[in-house]
Amino acid sequence: MNKSLIDYIVDVLMGLSFLVTAMTGVIIFFFLPGGVPRSGYQTFLGIIKQDWTSAHNWSGLIMIFLVLVHLVLHWRWILCMTKSLFASKKSRSCK
Repeated sequence: MNKSLIDYIVDVLMGLSFLVTAMTGVIIFFFLPGGVPRSGYQTFLGIIKQDWTSAHNWSGLIMIFLVLVHLVLHWRWILCMTKSLFASKKSRSCK
């Protein structure tokens, strides 16, 4: 498979997992406050808090994994850019 296609797929999946993590985090923080309600389960849009929390946690773990894959895929570029930032002006080209 082409490296550019792999980069694209990893980046799209990472972006989607970020959106899910952010959305569920906002829902948990603003709409499902802590504590135990007297009437039973806390729900938002018909989904209980435990399911929102599970979705949040799993999407966060997936995002962590994809960020690590992204860093591995771009490790040579990261090293090259770091070297060029600290190198003299004459030797700033990446090889």
